[in-house]
Amino acid sequence: MNAQSLLGLVCLGAAVLHAASTPPNALLVLEKEQNTLVIVDPSSLTIVARVPVGANPHEVAVSDDGKTAYISNYSGNTIAVVDLVAQKPLAPIDLGALRLPHGLEFVGGKLYFTAEGAKVVGRYDPATQKIDWVIGTGQNRTHMVTVSKDLKRVFTSNVSSDTISIIEQSAPQGPPPPGRGRGPGGGPGRGPGPGGRPGGPPMRGGAPDWNVTNIAVGHGSEGFDLTPDGKELWVANALDGTISIIDVASKKVVQTIPSTQAANRLKITLDGKYVFVSDMEGKELLVIDAATRKEYKRIALPDTSEGLLMAPGGRTAYTTLNTRDAVAAIDLGTMKMTGEVKTGRGPDGLSWAARK
Repeated sequence: MNAQSLLGLVCLGAAVLHAASTPPNALLVLEKEQNTLVIVDPSSLTIVARVPVGANPHEVAVSDDGKTAYISNYSGNTIAVVDLVAQKPLAPIDLGALRLPHGLEFVGGKLYFTAEGAKVVGRYDPATQKIDWVIGTGQNRTHMVTVSKDLKRVFTSNVSSDTISIIEQSAPQGPPPPGRGRGPGGGPGRGPGPGGRPGGPPMRGGAPDWNVTNIAVGHGSEGFDLTPDGKELWVANALDGTISIIDVASKKVVQTIPSTQAANRLKITLDGKYVFVSDMEGKELLVIDAATRKEYKRIALPDTSEGLLMAPGGRTAYTTLNTRDAVAAIDLGTMKMTGEVKTGRGPDGLSWAARK
């Protein structure tokens, strides 16, 4: 075979890889060391496309319609945006002074994100293409984020402060006391906007406020998850080898139990029965019975694990295998690894895209 024919075959192979369409249900994987997003067909565990996403991508979230992915660029002040149908990058979101974005969650038509460099949680509205809400935690390394189903509570882990922040919507504010909160000419003043920023709507008329409660947990608190009923928050403390269980209503740690020594991520199965904990030093995935708070099983893996994802349907979990450069599929019925997909270097953040 001559060089020209060989080049033609190589180009054809590349075209086939990127010509495969994104499946209606797709597994998304970030190749952290290659600055790319990988789109995987979960039914065959094959890669259908790769898309560049900017420097140091760490976490990925998907729009409600499953057509757009958002990726945090952890070394700057941007969130990358990817059209999953066309498999191409779009214009990134410029966060301005909100540096070092990391945690992401898309819910209620908006993108919630953390920005470690500013010690805040923020929210981006794709419809207006603006950041419409920011809350400061006052904590170091505000890292991961999740939001309650009713959108009234936002949770974030603060790795270097060893805390969890619960950001809770309070009752609407009443009219200001006499002589206070008045604007020029004696008219009603404008109260703080979302996150305490000036220039929000007048407080007279019942604008909601937000309160931040910082709860001390173990050292190196990073990965966490909210139980399906929203009553408990389970937090992996990587430096302690423990898990803190927080009662959301009382905002207190009610129990601390053993975990793996290098826990990175924690996810709860969709039925709420089991808690999965990844381990960046051991070749096992820890599974805890949520009811008894006891170890249920350790799932053998070919390498250490990091990112975790519970796929819709409740049958499969996925975890990234660090130095193996792969993602493992776990059958939740048998609690065993059933397959893997080889990726590029540094697989980490995972998400699921269900196109509607």
